[in-house]
Amino acid sequence: MPKATVAAPAAEQGEVPPSAIFGAAMPPSEASAHALPPEALAEFLRRMETLVTEDDTPVDNIFSAKQQRLLVDSLYVSWEPPQFGKRFLADANVGVYYRLEQGAMVVPDCFVSVDVVPVADVWSKPGRSYMVWMYGKPPDVVVELVSNKESGELGDKLAIYTRMRVLYSVVYDPQRMLGGEALHVFENTAAGMKRLSNGWMEAVGLGVKLWEGEYEGISATWLRWCDAAGNILLTGGERVKLAEQALEAERQRAERLAARLRALGIDPNAED
Repeated sequence: MPKATVAAPAAEQGEVPPSAIFGAAMPPSEASAHALPPEALAEFLRRMETLVTEDDTPVDNIFSAKQQRLLVDSLYVSWEPPQFGKRFLADANVGVYYRLEQGAMVVPDCFVSVDVVPVADVWSKPGRSYMVWMYGKPPDVVVELVSNKESGELGDKLAIYTRMRVLYSVVYDPQRMLGGEALHVFENTAAGMKRLSNGWMEAVGLGVKLWEGEYEGISATWLRWCDAAGNILLTGGERVKLAEQALEAERQRAERLAARLRALGIDPNAED
């Protein structure tokens, strides 16, 4: 995926003016930022420190909060991106900055970015949000959950993700507030956002599907990640439950075997 860069001035000018940085569509990457003249780099870092990365605005409803946890939990427990192993970052309700200016930020309900590692200092300004110039790329997948008709998940937000070059955009509308389908999956192509009919996102090796079931005590239709065969990615709790069911099945099998042995006059507990 191409990433935006800052146009370099003519060589004879000898330096990059701050206006060339801050007037660009996207700030320089971390590596190119450190190649800036000291005064430009200092201004770049100062401007980054002024960004408001969190405003304590709560998630809008309980279902959305649980849905976000479900998406993030199952990824870290059950997924390894093809070619990248566990090198990915996924989170929910975190700001994604696409330009170095206040307000040039969008907050997806969930995002996934492959082949990246988190900024080491999570309390530093760059570590608090997903700043595109720190990771060298936008997220690969964003998920939006529709809870009202005014949030623009299929309008303004989708347009922002298109311009950011987010590869895949997923919109889940559980109450069909926007009409039509409950699940919308788009791929960002040279011709714009293209609707995907099967929910499979080939470039990241990840799919989405709707699943009827219970999560954290609530029975509902949930958005789930899945593999190419349509198998959902399990949460930690689901993996524990499956392991417990397997152990119980094995215990019952052993009890049935012991009962048959006793019926034949053989003590299954007798020592050889």
